[in-house]
Amino acid sequence: MADGDLPVRGRLVLPERELHWRFSRASGPGGQGVNTTDSRVELSFDVAGSPSIPESLRERALDRLAGRLVDGVLTVVSSEQRSQLRNRETARERLAEILRSATAPDPPRRRPTRPTAGAKRRRLDAKTRRGAVKRLRGRPDE
Repeated sequence: MADGDLPVRGRLVLPERELHWRFSRASGPGGQGVNTTDSRVELSFDVAGSPSIPESLRERALDRLAGRLVDGVLTVVSSEQRSQLRNRETARERLAEILRSATAPDPPRRRPTRPTAGAKRRRLDAKTRRGAVKRLRGRPDE
């Protein structure tokens, strides 16, 4: 793994050459350097065309990220920090987290279960006791 490579999960590592960076001026209030520094960062990664993602994970990611992808490319934007370097780090972390959750295996299916005989008995006993409490609140019969 090279210095610029992005580890996602296990053996899935995105090489630096597949990450595409764009920089622009961040919006919002700022000081003297607001009009001169390109601190806003856009990090793009081609999920559909990347050779570094195994086919099974690629299909899962494309399916789960369908609403976020534009022509198979996932783009993450960061402009919260004042320095470009920190925005780059934030964008890398976000991209890794999005891909980590998109390639995660499905949770195990839930098996439907039935209440035990003891649980049924306790529930009916509790209903009987509650009914008795409510019955005792009424007017005494004469």
